Amino acid sequence: MIRSRSIFDKKNIFNKLEQINKQIEDPSFWANKSNVEKTLKEKKTLDDLTKSYLNSKSDCKEILELYELAVSEKNQEILEEIKKNIEKIKRNSKQNEIKCFLSKETDILDTYLEIHAGAGGTESQDWAEMLRRMYLKWSSSKNYKIQLISEHKGDEAGIKSSIIKIQGEYTYGMLKAESGIHRLVRISPFDSGARRHTSFASVWVYPVINENIEIEILEKDLRIDTYRSSGAGGQHVNTTDSAVRVTHLPTKIVVQCQNERSQHKNKETCINMLRARLYEYELQKKERENENVQKSKSDIGWGHQIRSYILHPYRLVKDNRTNYENSDPDKVLNGEINSFLESSLYKLND
Repeated sequence: MIRSRSIFDKKNIFNKLEQINKQIEDPSFWANKSNVEKTLKEKKTLDDLTKSYLNSKSDCKEILELYELAVSEKNQEILEEIKKNIEKIKRNSKQNEIKCFLSKETDILDTYLEIHAGAGGTESQDWAEMLRRMYLKWSSSKNYKIQLISEHKGDEAGIKSSIIKIQGEYTYGMLKAESGIHRLVRISPFDSGARRHTSFASVWVYPVINENIEIEILEKDLRIDTYRSSGAGGQHVNTTDSAVRVTHLPTKIVVQCQNERSQHKNKETCINMLRARLYEYELQKKERENENVQKSKSDIGWGHQIRSYILHPYRLVKDNRTNYENSDPDKVLNGEINSFLESSLYKLND
């Protein structure tokens, strides 16, 4: 059955679209470039929603007529075709519902995604790299653009931390609920005794804010450190202090970048990341969630995990907030996480 949620309020959406069209017709509308960009994006979203809704409504009418004909003629072949068309309408309706959930100002923005290994050395560092691969696979399946901002390799395997930028429509809206502790249970490939190990890694997601959002950053509030890059980039990067770490003293927020050869470019990226982090910080503060988020980020261990990935003694991935489960962890770790992302959106909008 198609969900019967009232999230798609067609009257309000059509009215909103009519208001936007009237704004665009006003010559003074085009004077404010930042408002133009925002309004046109909203118009496109509403246009896509209404077009899809009207097409589905028309398809339902045709299916009903075809169904009555197939029943009267007892035509099983047509009935099977009707089932396929109904499934197609259900998929389109679900996509529209997800878009309706992604209505906040930041949902449409690109994303910074940080991954940090928890305590446990090589085990957790390998798990952090597995998580990074999962998100990269998911991003690639969506044809999103991926940029490595900073990464610190593990001592023997895996990564200690990684920051990636994911560029694509609604990436932040889809990924924002991924922030938290992710737990892995498996037979360790690094244990000669083949014992079961539990590993933790944290994921931190925040939006790439655009230039239209003003965030004041005072020079006196910053501590800027440079260090030698340990990442890829050639001999020049590895022999000069091109990597940059910026600490915002009032909030203790730390950002770093080492992917560019130029210290200046790395600093510029750090400042952009800091603007994004401060914006997210203020949003969470207003929503009275900051204390819980900071706690979940700083304590990477038992009792704080949002999702568990069990590879032994049974195979299961379970989200502890929504109770959504998947019994094929291999597919999940290969980037098939849409069902988890969608279940989180439903939970957030209940």
